[in-house]
Amino acid sequence: MNFEHFALNVADARTVAAWYVKHLGFRIARHRDDAPFTHFLADATGRVIVEFYSNPAAPVPDYAAAHPLCFHVAVIAADARAECSRLFQAGASLFREEPQPDGSLLIMLRDPWGVPLQLCQRTQPFSLS
Repeated sequence: MNFEHFALNVADARTVAAWYVKHLGFRIARHRDDAPFTHFLADATGRVIVEFYSNPAAPVPDYAAAHPLCFHVAVIAADARAECSRLFQAGASLFREEPQPDGSLLIMLRDPWGVPLQLCQRTQPFSLS
């Protein structure tokens, strides 16, 4: 099996999706203009999809209360500190900066709605082969 998508129930899927498109460079792969306003967002490779929707059938989790080690959305960043600064200006907040023994840098943020977002500047990128 291959990974298809990761989904999050949020209070305002349209606004959250627009932020990820504008500030992370994701693109809308599919969306609904009616409730639950589902937005499937693809990264630049098109191989990873995150879904945001606003479905009242389930409560919106308190993402800000969840420790980022429970779950997080992780993206590759060539210059994690520069991206952190840019995203901070766009409403994200810093949780922790974690230099790694191999020289990699992981920076954990929260998006403006509290969802954990990790910037990964790795010395050895993951191999997809």
